[in-house]
Amino acid sequence: MDRDHLIKIRRDLHRIPEIGFQEFKTQQYLLNILKQFPEDRVEVQTWKTGIFALVKGTSPKKTIGYRADIDGLPIVEETDYNFQSEHPGFMHACGHDFHMTIAIGLLSHFVLNPVQDHILFLFQPAEEGPGGAEPMLNSDVAKMWKPDLITALHISPELPVGTIATKPGLLFANTSELFIDLKGKGGHAAYPHTTNDMVVASCSLVTQLQSIVSRNVDPLDSAVITIGKITGGTVQNIIAENARLEGTIRTLSVESMNKVKERIEAIVHGVEIGYSCKAIIDYGSMYHQVYNREDLTIEFMNFISDSTNYEVNECREAMTGEDFGYMVDQIPGFMFWLGVQSSYGLHHAKLQPDETAIEVAVEAMIKYISFKANN
Repeated sequence: MDRDHLIKIRRDLHRIPEIGFQEFKTQQYLLNILKQFPEDRVEVQTWKTGIFALVKGTSPKKTIGYRADIDGLPIVEETDYNFQSEHPGFMHACGHDFHMTIAIGLLSHFVLNPVQDHILFLFQPAEEGPGGAEPMLNSDVAKMWKPDLITALHISPELPVGTIATKPGLLFANTSELFIDLKGKGGHAAYPHTTNDMVVASCSLVTQLQSIVSRNVDPLDSAVITIGKITGGTVQNIIAENARLEGTIRTLSVESMNKVKERIEAIVHGVEIGYSCKAIIDYGSMYHQVYNREDLTIEFMNFISDSTNYEVNECREAMTGEDFGYMVDQIPGFMFWLGVQSSYGLHHAKLQPDETAIEVAVEAMIKYISFKANN
């Protein structure tokens, strides 16, 4: 597909963002494209709102996997695009419209230009939550077509177009959502001694949670606990009976994640005793770290540096979460950042990635996948 066709696909997809496991229009749009290819060259299977597309090799000895996530975010778009989201309150603010378009560009090339090995494209739902990678990988279709190696990319607004960045080993952190519900005893604001105030309890809890990283995590490791939302009470003259804290945990090691959760549970239990309340902890969606296979990542970086004119940088690990971590935990592979140069970052309502980056990714990955599939 030429540049104009790919840009049209990206803009069409940008108009129809849908959240995890509700990507019905997105799935149908992708299926309509896939139906245009010869059935003897590409076999398609659906899984929930996701898609597996197997491009057949000429004399396959292995299967190369390429994953693209397809869901959007619950964000009100504030770009100046003339192709803004047609779904109020939702936006492709993490670049998944780019990810899908690049995958389609690669797929169309290999359908028309066969290589030796099979190439499996996984259009994965629910990356932003509740997490689609792990269940998709455990599906019957994935077991039937399980790749021997797998790769994926993520756009990076901070990097200029023409730049690819990654690193061997740990790339993205272990992440977990955090929800804590507190239930005490409400009452009249004039009689606090007859109540158990959950606003006071929640404020104390937030302060105590922030001591975990500074006092319970190895200073040479890294961890973050963020409480991004607190709700409690009803009106100004009623002492709050309930409060809810919503946040996230991010660590660079599995051990630190387990330690942080142990401390959260201990502190919350202390708050229950100290404030005579009941507490429920829910960790919501949890994502495994993205750990790039060292030898494959180094090979990829060297190959792109030697075979293209694009800049290849070794980046630092990030506290970003990505459920692609489940895939590289089971299948040798790696993920990399693709520079798209935007004034606004990921998950921002004004994110506007540079569309010329689509060509960069398609060209680079055609060369790399061809190299891996013919050797």
